Amino acid sequence: MNIRESILTADDLPRKPLTIPEWGVTVYVRTMTGSQRDAFEAAQIKDPYRDIRARMATYTVCDESGALLFTEADIPSLGAKSVRALDKIFALACRLNGVSKEDVDELKKI
Repeated sequence: MNIRESILTADDLPRKPLTIPEWGVTVYVRTMTGSQRDAFEAAQIKDPYRDIRARMATYTVCDESGALLFTEADIPSLGAKSVRALDKIFALACRLNGVSKEDVDELKKI
């Protein structure tokens, strides 16, 4: 296998299990792809903080194999869920994806 193939086939989206007592489930939270991070940031530039927790969950909550559980169409439904549950996901997703409060604040200025 050449270097290009090695890069393109690498499983480089680490994930961690997260128990959500409010929902009675354990999910996995993973890193975003480059395209997902760009889409997340673009949406937040348009309307900072709007559905930020639900949008982050959409791009990071997955099953054990790393397949995302939600689509952008689920953002309104996820946004209606418990903030305590969403905060748990948001905190872990931010750590895994290197998103800081300063990053979010910077998006508001653009």
